[in-house]
Amino acid sequence: MKLESARAIVTGGVSGLGFAVAKHLVAQGGKVALFDVNEEKGLAAVAELGDANAKFFKTDVSHEAEVVSNVAAAKDFLGGLNACVNCAGILGAGRVLGKTGPMALSQFQTTVMVNLVGSFNVAKACADLMQHNTAGDDNERGVIINTASVAAYEGQIGQAAYSASKGGVVGMTLPMARELARFGIRVVTIAPGVFWTPMVDGMPEDVQKSLAATIPYPSRLGRPEEYADLAAYILTNTYINGETIRLDGATRLAPK
Repeated sequence: MKLESARAIVTGGVSGLGFAVAKHLVAQGGKVALFDVNEEKGLAAVAELGDANAKFFKTDVSHEAEVVSNVAAAKDFLGGLNACVNCAGILGAGRVLGKTGPMALSQFQTTVMVNLVGSFNVAKACADLMQHNTAGDDNERGVIINTASVAAYEGQIGQAAYSASKGGVVGMTLPMARELARFGIRVVTIAPGVFWTPMVDGMPEDVQKSLAATIPYPSRLGRPEEYADLAAYILTNTYINGETIRLDGATRLAPK
């Protein structure tokens, strides 16, 4: 896929990793549909990207009917749909046994619903439309990029829900890629380390510095633009499929 021909849905697309992807694709001549729940940031994002290049769709990624409807509307705006980049996610931090008692099951469920179920929900709705695309090079019809986390592999104390949700994203990558291969749809996952996102911005400065110090090289937090660069490369390289790629500066998370 050439980036200028990318017609992409980006979830979590109004900030952080998702917005970095949207900016990168638009800068290369692509068009994006931004799925997010934050309407204020959505309107600001479209204003920056240009309403000819981007449109905001207020979307709860865990809501099946809403996603199906918005994916269809996004395809109409984009004039086609050949890329889906799932960046929507929440931390859902909390101990299984906390100071006030066990974690509420609803907290675990919400984290899994947004991070894992939401990724699957948008991916399958996009794949349903992509399968009808005219085949391009290597008979490709579309690309789905999901976002996991290094916490899928080395979850820290307090990340049971988050790690489970991201581990599920890793786990569905290969079977989904194998299944969708007959339609010419690739499925790839990126597992970022600690990146500068709105989640990290809310942390105390000393916590941010301690996180950066744990990263072997380069010893700093990842930049959203670096995630966007990798996502864009995945879109252009047809042979990358069924893989989860760590993007983490060789970090391995400590227990806490």
